[in-house]
Amino acid sequence: MTLSELIGSFGASMLRRFDPEVAHTLAVSAMRFNLAPGLPRIVDDRLAVGLFDMRLDHPVGLAAGFDKDAEIADALLKQGFSHVEVGTLTPRPQPGNPKPRIFRLPEAGAVINRCGFNNKGHAHALKQLERRNGRPGIIGVNVGANKDSADRAADYVTGIKAFAGLASYFTVNISSPNTPGLRDLQASAALSDLVARAIEARDDTTAAVGRRTPVLVKIAPDLDEAALDDIAAVMAARGADGLVVSNTTLSRSGVFGPTAAEPGGLSGKPLFERSTIVLAKMRERVGRALPIIGVGGVMTGEDAYLKIAAGANLVQVYTAFILGGGNAVNAITGDLLARIERSGIGSARALAGSDSRAWASRPIPA
Repeated sequence: MTLSELIGSFGASMLRRFDPEVAHTLAVSAMRFNLAPGLPRIVDDRLAVGLFDMRLDHPVGLAAGFDKDAEIADALLKQGFSHVEVGTLTPRPQPGNPKPRIFRLPEAGAVINRCGFNNKGHAHALKQLERRNGRPGIIGVNVGANKDSADRAADYVTGIKAFAGLASYFTVNISSPNTPGLRDLQASAALSDLVARAIEARDDTTAAVGRRTPVLVKIAPDLDEAALDDIAAVMAARGADGLVVSNTTLSRSGVFGPTAAEPGGLSGKPLFERSTIVLAKMRERVGRALPIIGVGGVMTGEDAYLKIAAGANLVQVYTAFILGGGNAVNAITGDLLARIERSGIGSARALAGSDSRAWASRPIPA
């Protein structure tokens, strides 16, 4: 273990002694002031992935929810991630739900949160991203709607127009369980209208930006087969550029005890099977060409390997980083490379979707 890895492991251990949200605030502050040690990113052509007009050194990135206000994207890239997704960002600042609202379940490798899109709003995040504009690194911008918005679709349009030229890609987050009614936007008619307006907003910015910024849609893992059919149909009809599968789950399968009863979205290890089955079912519906980012329960290199085989082009972690610190990134990426070597498949690109049919044949857990 290198000195940076040792310091990172010690820091993660110390942060786990604090309340989860306090620990998160301390971690963000440490990165903002360059107090967190950087880690070398694993670079190997067998891990490299080409997506849209971007080349990523490896498939493992950081999901939205950690850098809520786009304040530490570069510090997070220095932890070894191939890409970082910031947000969720809403047009106006909002405090989110009452505290406490984040709960660790370390024995289950899980976290429950009911944050509710707490963030400082577009204007603050815009300043942060403008400050780093021109630096290398793939930064996705996750956009959402204010809780009290009268026209939630309009909030997504505002987000796309605000961050055009600064986002490597957009994620339209309609699947958080912590904003009442938000998941209703996944229904066919509402989703069709939203995606059409989001794509139109992106297209309106293309000439000024100089590129067609990809727009991806992030869906929930708590969907039935009919809902997946509807989403696939909308994706095809409206020309969305990709999917992010999935957000957190309302299911409590695999977790027990008083903390498990806390309301909110569950992330981490217990989400892996559900989210991976839903991912594979979407892969089978949308075909091989549409990019999918796989999120949910990626805690190890084996998880990343299985998620990619099920149909993901990239994977993102969140809970593994919360519970394991920066060392988790290179541990997952290094083990993924070792598993690709042993499998004889040759590369992450060749692995993608190689086992999607088998995963898609499984029923979505009750």
